[in-house]
Amino acid sequence: MFFFYDPTYIFMLPALAFALWAQWKVQSTYRKWSEVRASAGVRGRDMARSIMVQNGITDVAVEEVAGTLSDHYDPRDKTVRLSSANYNGDSIASIAVAAHEVGHVLQHAQGYAPLGVRTAVAPVAGFGSVLAFPLFLIGFIFHGGMSHFLMDLGIWFFSAAVLFQVVTLPVEFDASKRALAQLNSSGSISPQEVDGARQVLNAAALTYVAAAAMAALQLIRLVILRDSRR
Repeated sequence: MFFFYDPTYIFMLPALAFALWAQWKVQSTYRKWSEVRASAGVRGRDMARSIMVQNGITDVAVEEVAGTLSDHYDPRDKTVRLSSANYNGDSIASIAVAAHEVGHVLQHAQGYAPLGVRTAVAPVAGFGSVLAFPLFLIGFIFHGGMSHFLMDLGIWFFSAAVLFQVVTLPVEFDASKRALAQLNSSGSISPQEVDGARQVLNAAALTYVAAAAMAALQLIRLVILRDSRR
Protein backbone atom coordinates (compact mmCIF):
# COMPACT_ATOMS: atom_id res chain seq x y z
CA MET A 1 0.00 0.00 0.00
CA PHE A 2 1.07 3.54 -0.56
CA PHE A 3 1.96 5.82 2.33
CA PHE A 4 -0.49 8.58 1.44
CA TYR A 5 -4.24 8.85 1.60
CA ASP A 6 -6.48 8.57 -1.43
CA PRO A 7 -10.23 7.85 -1.68
CA THR A 8 -9.64 4.39 -3.14
CA TYR A 9 -8.63 3.10 0.29
CA ILE A 10 -12.33 2.71 0.97
CA PHE A 11 -12.33 -0.31 -1.37
CA MET A 12 -9.97 -2.11 0.99
CA LEU A 13 -11.93 -1.64 4.22
CA PRO A 14 -14.44 -4.52 3.81
CA ALA A 15 -11.70 -6.99 2.86
CA LEU A 16 -9.49 -5.79 5.70
CA ALA A 17 -12.31 -6.26 8.22
CA PHE A 18 -13.02 -9.71 6.83
CA ALA A 19 -9.33 -10.64 6.97
CA LEU A 20 -9.07 -9.62 10.63
CA TRP A 21 -12.20 -11.60 11.49
CA ALA A 22 -10.93 -14.64 9.55
CA GLN A 23 -7.62 -14.52 11.40
CA TRP A 24 -9.42 -14.40 14.74
CA LYS A 25 -11.72 -17.25 13.66
CA VAL A 26 -8.92 -19.60 12.64
CA GLN A 27 -6.89 -18.89 15.77
CA SER A 28 -9.82 -19.37 18.15
CA THR A 29 -11.04 -22.52 16.39
CA TYR A 30 -7.56 -24.02 16.22
CA ARG A 31 -6.97 -23.21 19.90
CA LYS A 32 -10.28 -24.84 20.89
CA TRP A 33 -9.63 -28.12 19.08
CA SER A 34 -5.93 -28.23 19.92
CA GLU A 35 -7.04 -28.80 23.49
CA VAL A 36 -9.19 -31.81 22.57
CA ARG A 37 -7.20 -35.03 22.37
CA ALA A 38 -8.08 -37.52 19.63
CA SER A 39 -9.52 -40.68 21.17
CA ALA A 40 -7.18 -42.96 19.21
CA GLY A 41 -4.12 -41.07 20.46
CA VAL A 42 -2.87 -40.57 16.89
CA ARG A 43 -0.25 -37.87 16.46
CA GLY A 44 -0.18 -35.54 13.49
CA ARG A 45 2.92 -37.13 11.98
CA ASP A 46 1.41 -40.60 12.33
CA MET A 47 -1.87 -39.55 10.76
CA ALA A 48 -0.02 -38.03 7.80
CA ARG A 49 2.03 -41.18 7.23
CA SER A 50 -0.96 -43.46 7.72
CA ILE A 51 -3.05 -41.69 5.08
CA MET A 52 -0.18 -41.79 2.60
CA VAL A 53 0.40 -45.52 3.17
CA GLN A 54 -3.32 -46.21 2.69
CA ASN A 55 -3.09 -44.46 -0.67
CA GLY A 56 0.07 -46.21 -1.79
CA ILE A 57 2.35 -43.19 -1.40
CA THR A 58 5.77 -44.09 -0.02
CA ASP A 59 8.08 -41.43 -1.47
CA VAL A 60 6.95 -38.40 0.57
CA ALA A 61 8.74 -37.44 3.78
CA VAL A 62 7.11 -35.93 6.89
CA GLU A 63 9.26 -33.42 8.76
CA GLU A 64 8.92 -31.13 11.75
CA VAL A 65 9.27 -27.40 11.11
CA ALA A 66 9.44 -24.40 13.43
CA GLY A 67 6.66 -21.86 13.72
CA THR A 68 2.95 -21.77 14.47
CA LEU A 69 0.61 -23.05 11.77
CA SER A 70 3.58 -23.08 9.39
CA ASP A 71 2.41 -26.43 8.01
CA HIS A 72 2.73 -26.98 4.26
CA TYR A 73 3.49 -29.49 1.53
CA ASP A 74 6.40 -28.77 -0.79
CA PRO A 75 5.78 -30.60 -4.09
CA ARG A 76 9.29 -29.76 -5.33
CA ASP A 77 11.01 -32.07 -2.84
CA LYS A 78 7.96 -34.13 -1.86
CA THR A 79 7.97 -33.24 1.81
CA VAL A 80 5.12 -32.58 4.23
CA ARG A 81 6.31 -30.12 6.86
CA LEU A 82 4.28 -29.89 10.05
CA SER A 83 4.73 -27.28 12.77
CA SER A 84 5.99 -28.72 16.05
CA ALA A 85 2.58 -28.53 17.72
CA ASN A 86 0.93 -30.50 14.93
CA TYR A 87 3.84 -32.87 14.26
CA ASN A 88 3.97 -34.01 17.89
CA GLY A 89 0.39 -33.24 18.90
CA ASP A 90 -2.45 -35.76 19.19
CA SER A 91 -5.28 -33.25 19.22
CA ILE A 92 -8.16 -32.99 16.75
CA ALA A 93 -6.59 -29.84 15.36
CA SER A 94 -3.22 -31.56 14.85
CA ILE A 95 -4.62 -34.49 12.88
CA ALA A 96 -6.90 -32.19 10.85
CA VAL A 97 -3.99 -30.02 9.74
CA ALA A 98 -1.83 -33.08 9.02
CA ALA A 99 -4.60 -34.65 6.94
CA HIS A 100 -5.05 -31.39 5.04
CA GLU A 101 -1.38 -31.27 4.05
CA VAL A 102 -1.56 -34.89 2.91
CA GLY A 103 -4.56 -33.78 0.84
CA HIS A 104 -2.02 -31.78 -1.18
CA VAL A 105 0.13 -34.90 -1.47
CA LEU A 106 -2.83 -36.76 -2.97
CA GLN A 107 -3.43 -33.86 -5.36
CA HIS A 108 0.18 -34.03 -6.49
CA ALA A 109 0.11 -37.80 -6.92
CA GLN A 110 -3.09 -37.65 -8.98
CA GLY A 111 -2.02 -34.72 -11.15
CA TYR A 112 -4.59 -32.25 -9.81
CA ALA A 113 -4.34 -29.44 -12.37
CA PRO A 114 -4.92 -26.38 -10.11
CA LEU A 115 -2.03 -27.48 -7.87
CA GLY A 116 0.24 -27.61 -10.91
CA VAL A 117 -0.89 -24.13 -11.93
CA ARG A 118 -0.30 -22.75 -8.45
CA THR A 119 3.16 -24.30 -8.27
CA ALA A 120 4.04 -22.81 -11.67
CA VAL A 121 2.66 -19.37 -10.83
CA ALA A 122 4.23 -19.16 -7.36
CA PRO A 123 7.73 -17.93 -8.41
CA VAL A 124 6.24 -15.33 -10.78
CA ALA A 125 3.75 -14.23 -8.12
CA GLY A 126 6.49 -13.82 -5.53
CA PHE A 127 8.64 -11.83 -7.94
CA GLY A 128 5.69 -9.75 -9.06
CA SER A 129 4.45 -8.91 -5.58
CA VAL A 130 7.88 -7.48 -4.71
CA LEU A 131 8.17 -5.30 -7.82
CA ALA A 132 4.54 -4.34 -8.43
CA PHE A 133 4.14 -1.52 -5.92
CA PRO A 134 7.55 0.17 -6.37
CA LEU A 135 7.03 0.25 -10.14
CA PHE A 136 3.47 1.53 -9.84
CA LEU A 137 4.41 4.15 -7.25
CA ILE A 138 7.27 5.51 -9.37
CA GLY A 139 4.97 5.75 -12.36
CA PHE A 140 2.22 7.37 -10.29
CA ILE A 141 4.42 10.03 -8.70
CA PHE A 142 6.41 11.07 -11.75
CA HIS A 143 5.07 12.40 -15.02
CA GLY A 144 6.38 11.73 -18.49
CA GLY A 145 6.26 9.14 -21.22
CA MET A 146 7.33 6.30 -18.93
CA SER A 147 4.87 6.93 -16.11
CA HIS A 148 1.91 5.08 -17.64
CA PHE A 149 4.16 2.25 -18.79
CA LEU A 150 5.51 1.77 -15.26
CA MET A 151 2.02 1.82 -13.75
CA ASP A 152 0.81 -0.72 -16.28
CA LEU A 153 3.86 -2.89 -15.64
CA GLY A 154 3.19 -2.75 -11.91
CA ILE A 155 -0.42 -3.79 -12.50
CA TRP A 156 0.64 -6.73 -14.65
CA PHE A 157 3.12 -7.87 -12.03
CA PHE A 158 0.49 -7.63 -9.29
CA SER A 159 -1.99 -9.51 -11.48
CA ALA A 160 0.28 -12.55 -11.16
CA ALA A 161 0.00 -12.30 -7.37
CA VAL A 162 -3.80 -12.07 -7.66
CA LEU A 163 -3.86 -15.11 -9.95
CA PHE A 164 -1.87 -17.04 -7.35
CA GLN A 165 -4.38 -16.17 -4.62
CA VAL A 166 -7.35 -17.08 -6.82
CA VAL A 167 -5.86 -20.43 -7.89
CA THR A 168 -5.05 -21.16 -4.25
CA LEU A 169 -8.76 -21.28 -3.36
CA PRO A 170 -9.75 -24.48 -5.22
CA VAL A 171 -6.44 -26.08 -4.22
CA GLU A 172 -7.03 -25.50 -0.51
CA PHE A 173 -10.74 -26.36 -0.55
CA ASP A 174 -10.05 -29.58 -2.43
CA ALA A 175 -7.26 -30.54 -0.01
CA SER A 176 -9.65 -30.10 2.93
CA LYS A 177 -12.30 -32.16 1.15
CA ARG A 178 -9.78 -34.95 0.59
CA ALA A 179 -8.61 -34.70 4.21
CA LEU A 180 -12.12 -35.15 5.60
CA ALA A 181 -12.78 -38.07 3.26
CA GLN A 182 -9.58 -39.77 4.42
CA LEU A 183 -10.35 -39.18 8.08
CA ASN A 184 -13.82 -40.66 7.61
CA SER A 185 -12.65 -43.69 5.66
CA SER A 186 -9.66 -44.49 7.86
CA GLY A 187 -11.77 -45.03 10.98
CA SER A 188 -8.95 -43.50 13.03
CA ILE A 189 -11.27 -40.93 14.58
CA SER A 190 -14.94 -40.89 15.54
CA PRO A 191 -17.66 -39.01 13.62
CA GLN A 192 -17.75 -36.39 16.39
CA GLU A 193 -14.02 -35.83 16.00
CA VAL A 194 -14.39 -35.50 12.23
CA ASP A 195 -16.83 -32.66 12.90
CA GLY A 196 -14.16 -30.91 14.98
CA ALA A 197 -11.64 -31.41 12.19
CA ARG A 198 -14.13 -29.92 9.74
CA GLN A 199 -14.47 -26.83 11.92
CA VAL A 200 -10.69 -26.36 11.95
CA LEU A 201 -10.41 -26.74 8.17
CA ASN A 202 -13.40 -24.48 7.44
CA ALA A 203 -11.97 -21.75 9.64
CA ALA A 204 -8.58 -22.03 7.93
CA ALA A 205 -10.27 -21.72 4.53
CA LEU A 206 -11.56 -18.28 5.49
CA THR A 207 -8.01 -16.92 5.56
CA TYR A 208 -7.50 -17.94 1.91
CA VAL A 209 -10.78 -16.33 0.91
CA ALA A 210 -9.78 -13.14 2.74
CA ALA A 211 -6.35 -13.09 1.07
CA ALA A 212 -7.91 -13.48 -2.38
CA ALA A 213 -10.43 -10.72 -1.66
CA MET A 214 -7.70 -8.36 -0.44
CA ALA A 215 -5.59 -9.03 -3.52
CA ALA A 216 -8.49 -8.60 -5.95
CA LEU A 217 -9.63 -5.32 -4.39
CA GLN A 218 -6.07 -4.03 -4.31
CA LEU A 219 -5.79 -4.74 -8.02
CA ILE A 220 -9.03 -2.81 -8.67
CA ARG A 221 -7.61 0.05 -6.62
CA LEU A 222 -4.46 0.17 -8.72
CA VAL A 223 -6.48 0.23 -11.94
CA ILE A 224 -8.62 3.12 -10.64
CA LEU A 225 -5.52 5.08 -9.62
CA ARG A 226 -3.92 4.42 -13.01
CA ASP A 227 -7.04 5.58 -14.86
CA SER A 228 -7.19 8.75 -12.74
CA ARG A 229 -3.88 9.78 -14.31
CA ARG A 230 -5.03 9.34 -17.92
